[in-house]
Amino acid sequence: MKLLHTADWHIGRTLNGYSLLNEQEQTFQQILQIAKDEQVDGVVIAGDIYDRAVPNPEAVSALNKMLREINLENNIPIYAISGNHDSAKRLNYGRDWMEYTNFHLNTFLEEAFHPIETDDIQIFLLPFFDPLDARVYYQKQGMPAEKVKKITTIADAMKLVIADMKKNFNNNKMQLLITHFSVTPNKDEEIELTSETTSKVGGLATLTADQFKDFDYVMLGHIHTRFASPDENIRYSGSPVKFNIKEARLKNKGKGVDIVTLEKDSISRVFKPLLPTTDLVVLEENWETLCDPKFYKKQPINKDWFAITIKNFDRSEHLQTNIRAELQKRYGTVVELDYESNQNDFDSQVNTTNISELSPEDTVEQFFETITGKDLSAPQKSLVETIFNEIEREKK
Repeated sequence: MKLLHTADWHIGRTLNGYSLLNEQEQTFQQILQIAKDEQVDGVVIAGDIYDRAVPNPEAVSALNKMLREINLENNIPIYAISGNHDSAKRLNYGRDWMEYTNFHLNTFLEEAFHPIETDDIQIFLLPFFDPLDARVYYQKQGMPAEKVKKITTIADAMKLVIADMKKNFNNNKMQLLITHFSVTPNKDEEIELTSETTSKVGGLATLTADQFKDFDYVMLGHIHTRFASPDENIRYSGSPVKFNIKEARLKNKGKGVDIVTLEKDSISRVFKPLLPTTDLVVLEENWETLCDPKFYKKQPINKDWFAITIKNFDRSEHLQTNIRAELQKRYGTVVELDYESNQNDFDSQVNTTNISELSPEDTVEQFFETITGKDLSAPQKSLVETIFNEIEREKK
């Protein structure tokens, strides 16, 4: 069986107010062409199909067109799950009749235990869920209340979920898992999180590769770079588009999809690159260099987007200058502008902190430390996590 592994489409995403929809549509056409050229048996979308639980109409129309082209116009099966950015309830609409066209979509935990069967493979579709979802599910299954209360982390929940999946394993077939979580190589290692969210809510960063050892192959979503994959057979595809400055800084680590061939005695994987229509270029130079024609004329001006950090910047020397306008005259679209100052004051510290790279919890903790000069206590950290967990659930 040959499958195209992709994830984290985040249809409807914006970058500092700039729509990425055109870039996403252009990249999708490359994904579709790869699927056709490789004659795959299915396209896997491992979660975060939309960027928001309630996507805007343009995003809904764009995704509808993409899925129609894959599944109806080209008769390619789809194996998809919801991620933490998706609304499980909204995406679940219509899944019953979608299966008649081999469009398989799981968004609720209870749907994950019965695999899709092929001649040689069992495909388990496990959508994103949090510990509360697991507690509700197992309570409905009749689990004693004292055991339900012990499901406090996603690791606790995953242990139970996989054990129940294994009850449906067919020893004469391979087992493929498609899911959407942060997974580290082992308990002593951490991966660099370049996902769409750095949130720790629900224990997202607590799963380890050994928990998935019973599956022959695991296709992951949630982390936006394939280089975060914890194991040769537990893989992230990465997102098809760069969504933030942190991802753009990953030199020589371009976006793409994996073509995975699962055979009875072997598993092979081939990476297929995706070329950006409009790339995101990061520049970190002083003002004089940025304004020097010898420098900026070497850049892809008026073609790509730019995220610019002005180093050693003295605001007092440019009080009458519209900095962004001056840079856009030279470079074109500047989607992010930051300043790196030599000044050691509070204002410069704020300006050199990229808040988009902080989790909500870290943002609160950093603010508390700035105001009080103290760290959050353990009970305070627990309260903050509980609050953001509830917020995430309400988004669904």
